Amino acid sequence: MTFTVEVDVRVPMRDGVELATNVWLPAGPGPFPALLVRTPYGKDDAGLYGNPKLPDVFALVEAGYAVVAQDVRGTSRSPGTFEPHTHEGPDGLDTLAWLAGQPWCDGAVGMWGGSYMGFAQWQAAPHDTPALRAIAPAMTSADPYAAPWRSPGGALSQDAVLTWGTLSAVRNLRRGLTDGHGDPADAGALLAGLADPRSLHEPLPLARRDALTRSLPWLGQVLGHPERDDFWQEIAAIDHCDRITVPALHTGGWYDVFIGETVRAYTMMRRHGGSAEARDGQRLLVGPWSHADGTDLGTYPDRSFGLAGSIKAAGVTEAHLRFFDRWVRGRTDVPDDPHRVRIFVMGVDRWRDEPDWPLPDTRYTGYFLTGGGRANTATGDGVLTRDAPSAETADTFGYDPRDPVPTLGGTVLAAAPGAYPGPADQAAVETREDVLCFTTPVLERPLEVTGHVTLVLRVSSSAPDTDFTGKLVDVHPDRRAILLCEGIQRVRYRDSLTEPTLLEPGAIGELTIDLGVTANVFLPGHRIRLEVSSSNFPRYDRNPNTGGTVATDGEDDLTVAVNRVHHGPAHPSRLILPLIDRPDTGHPTAEEARA
Repeated sequence: MTFTVEVDVRVPMRDGVELATNVWLPAGPGPFPALLVRTPYGKDDAGLYGNPKLPDVFALVEAGYAVVAQDVRGTSRSPGTFEPHTHEGPDGLDTLAWLAGQPWCDGAVGMWGGSYMGFAQWQAAPHDTPALRAIAPAMTSADPYAAPWRSPGGALSQDAVLTWGTLSAVRNLRRGLTDGHGDPADAGALLAGLADPRSLHEPLPLARRDALTRSLPWLGQVLGHPERDDFWQEIAAIDHCDRITVPALHTGGWYDVFIGETVRAYTMMRRHGGSAEARDGQRLLVGPWSHADGTDLGTYPDRSFGLAGSIKAAGVTEAHLRFFDRWVRGRTDVPDDPHRVRIFVMGVDRWRDEPDWPLPDTRYTGYFLTGGGRANTATGDGVLTRDAPSAETADTFGYDPRDPVPTLGGTVLAAAPGAYPGPADQAAVETREDVLCFTTPVLERPLEVTGHVTLVLRVSSSAPDTDFTGKLVDVHPDRRAILLCEGIQRVRYRDSLTEPTLLEPGAIGELTIDLGVTANVFLPGHRIRLEVSSSNFPRYDRNPNTGGTVATDGEDDLTVAVNRVHHGPAHPSRLILPLIDRPDTGHPTAEEARA
């Protein structure tokens, strides 16, 4: 393969700042279509070129694309100050215009990349940019409030905010120290936080992270805007789908911190995209992966999905090439794939192509919470059943923010030593009195749950504000309780993310919790379990139960809440599962499963 590379090309922005950019040109006279990635992690970093979750740069160049990698403002070799989300819209537009004007570019540009590189795509997409023909955002969000910085239910995604914020602050601080600015003591404090999650997550008030906010003032803004106000709406491309006229290839992982927003962006663009091409050109690829490095093989401490679950098996590079050939290069000579969606179905551990998401034959089915009022722990009497309950009961637990339920796996960044994301065994937390467990009888037949999972609870609390959490768990015959998906609802945001309302202590109200998405076949011999509690720390911040400002409440402000989940004919608390019933989808028989 022959190509040329131009390093540190200076691309001018509208305010005179010039961003450092590398250009990979294929052999031949050109001009070429271009594929742009804008990154805060270093355009020269080997991770950009060897990350299995991203397309192979060399394959893109060999296919005849000019590949352009740019350091976003204030990072690596680009001047300025890194202010997350602030400059990505205008800087992205200026870079696209510059590309379209280069003699080696044919005027057609696609964008690609994951995580923050996906933010850069979404923030450029709603603007009128003739050169932009398609985007390929991977493991990212078009609504940074909902993921990753907060959650659809309004709680702070503390693990994501403080982990990513600390890494970004360290990079900013190193730049400052090189230029003779910054405090070396701050560097020590930040690095200590990465090495010891307790020093990073536990001190209160949460807003008192002085070393962090000095090097990354954006963190103070995140903590200072708990509602989805103008601060968040201004950077939410999801609110402007009707202005986005380009197709998108969405890549996600069932255990990625962004997964809920990855599929929401797909569905919103399918319904509301600003052109027929945008609506028809949406594609979705989801595997059993997390955001953390090292999970691309689909193997975790408590659950392995085999070689079929690896990113290599998913054909990420091939999917990008097919997508860009169709929408950037404009090739219509290749028959279009009728399957817009490719998902890995856990349980049977197989890839499957689907016509759309949600799956058109989804049957949303309610599973009612019931029992004798002692659902505390996995050995309690909580039952999950499709039969409507006949008696009124309530399960009660105390939520003490000084002793929150610890996070085990799930959709976490898990950068701390010893932490890991993904399908973790929840057995350890299911021994706690503040964790309610509702479980089905042992299944005799396979049951597929693929799609959006919702929990509707009738609740009351002694506090003016608290949280309720939910987890969907696959209980294996060996008693492993493997996490599938999860969610949280801050009660003050039960009706609105912009206008919080506190509870009347003791009053019973309805609460809807978004538990995210999954694709899993519960095999014969397994059981379906729902966990309900009020904390999942440090995945989410702790609610102090005061009704005050969560970020500024200190240790002395923390209050124990007595929380109740009501169920019965008058209070039908229920888990709504997206069931798929297809005998031809390769579900194993009971005999095959046992074999």
